[in-house]
Amino acid sequence: MEHTEFRVKAKEMVDYIADYLENIRDRRVYPSVQPGYLHKLLPKEAPQTPEQWDDIFKDVDEHIMPGLVHWQSPHMHAYFPALTSYPSIMGEMLSSALNVLCFTWASSPAGTELETIAMNWLGKLLGLPDCFLNEKNDSPGGGVIQTTASEATLVSLLAARTRALMELSKLNPEVQSAELLGHLICYCSDQAHSSVEKAGLIGLVRMRYIESDEHQSMRGEQLEKAITSDKEKGLVPFWVCATLGTTGSVAFDNLREIGAVCEKHGAWLHVDAAYAGSAFTCPEYRHWLDGVEMADSFAFNPSKWLMVNFDCTAMWVKDSTALHRTFNVNPIYLRHENSGKAIDYMHWQIPLSRRFRALKLWFVLRNYGVSGIQKHIREGVRLAQKFEALVLADQRFEIPQPRNLGMVAFRMKGDNALTERLLKRLNARGYIHAVPACFKGIYVIRFTVTSSRTTNQDILDDWNEIKTVAKEILMDVFGSENGNIVVPKKPRISLKETRELNATFGTSLLLANSPMSPKIVNGTHAAICDYEQVLTSCAQTFAQLKMEPKDSPGATEAPML
Repeated sequence: MEHTEFRVKAKEMVDYIADYLENIRDRRVYPSVQPGYLHKLLPKEAPQTPEQWDDIFKDVDEHIMPGLVHWQSPHMHAYFPALTSYPSIMGEMLSSALNVLCFTWASSPAGTELETIAMNWLGKLLGLPDCFLNEKNDSPGGGVIQTTASEATLVSLLAARTRALMELSKLNPEVQSAELLGHLICYCSDQAHSSVEKAGLIGLVRMRYIESDEHQSMRGEQLEKAITSDKEKGLVPFWVCATLGTTGSVAFDNLREIGAVCEKHGAWLHVDAAYAGSAFTCPEYRHWLDGVEMADSFAFNPSKWLMVNFDCTAMWVKDSTALHRTFNVNPIYLRHENSGKAIDYMHWQIPLSRRFRALKLWFVLRNYGVSGIQKHIREGVRLAQKFEALVLADQRFEIPQPRNLGMVAFRMKGDNALTERLLKRLNARGYIHAVPACFKGIYVIRFTVTSSRTTNQDILDDWNEIKTVAKEILMDVFGSENGNIVVPKKPRISLKETRELNATFGTSLLLANSPMSPKIVNGTHAAICDYEQVLTSCAQTFAQLKMEPKDSPGATEAPML
């Protein structure tokens, strides 16, 4: 493809992308294909001669699109969000065109410095302590953009392992590092992400899982007991991962309690806030950050809820020298005259090369601003509240764990098999997509608001789909749309009884043939009543209702009625 054709086809691609995102609601969110479907449609070898771009892109429409899960769809509720946005897409386009590698300051001065600036902006937006920022020349802390939260977890574990081995070697100079490694042990909640377990496997250290409490939260007391027990066995606790917003139920470990235990035993505390970290842009959710000043590293994914497309994980450390000790390599071809005067991010990560990810993050922060980002987060929470209210109003369903932020973990009442059957049938139909979780033996469906395009009507449509499938399952199993749940009937209240209970209540509208106002509905009949009396008796109730999200920094969660 030459530049003249590129100018035309690239503009067509922009239109295609815009049309795709604008009309994504109309696409089946989950594909109806089987493993190997694409192998049957595409040639087994690359073409010997060049192919026309139009022919290539025709195959995208006909063969690739039908096999995709449409992550930007408002009916996509599986996993956590993987959002994008137009400023982020344009940042990715420009980054791809520039294709600069930002491994040292010399390899791309603007790329390196923009990353430092963007990470300082983002750290302040989350309310992180100054010790995590890099705004002074003598600041040991700072932020770096990693690929994924999994990589950030591994980087922190390897840095903590290096620190622990160095300290043990000083105390035991005659013992080989390989032998010392066998004494190290690290900790996380039994609700932690699987990437924490993988980090332990790669780091060749044993991992101990701390049982969470009834709210799926890891507490300091249980961690203290485990560490004390392990130290008595000759083991050396060196790293703890606290989770803010677990995968299964968006539960929050008690950061202050855990931080105190880590300080007492000299263990590195890493905070994984992959999904929930975006919510800390809103002050009303920062209470979950209490104790973060005791952490050694903190990471979350702007590529989840912050509308920065994948990959982009924001990671901050208190002391970057811990990363340097672990990842520092210094061959002559990577040295430059400003080494030591500027950040070389190759020493902060596992790979050498790195993309210009700061550009898309910077674009999003500037194009949305603080107010736009906060509005986006609060709207996602409000929609989750709406879905939560719909579930709680249906006696066939339950929510076993309190909702936090934009995810609701719900289930059908009864055996786990009912909920599992519901989820499988929902996904097979393809109109919505969700995934399960299981905690304390309870099987649930995770319903996450994942799209910035989701509306009230989308939530209602998805709930109607869930109810339709649930009704089918209950009819199949029990022969009744309510299953074995007895739904109490509302008692009928006569007008005479109503008047006896409330002498001020007005005449039934059924008996009135003249237009009068205002009208109050009490669930059994409508009536005319005195406006001043209604206002006096109901003022407090109506004052508490919240029907629309607030944009002010002080907005708080309120149940959607």
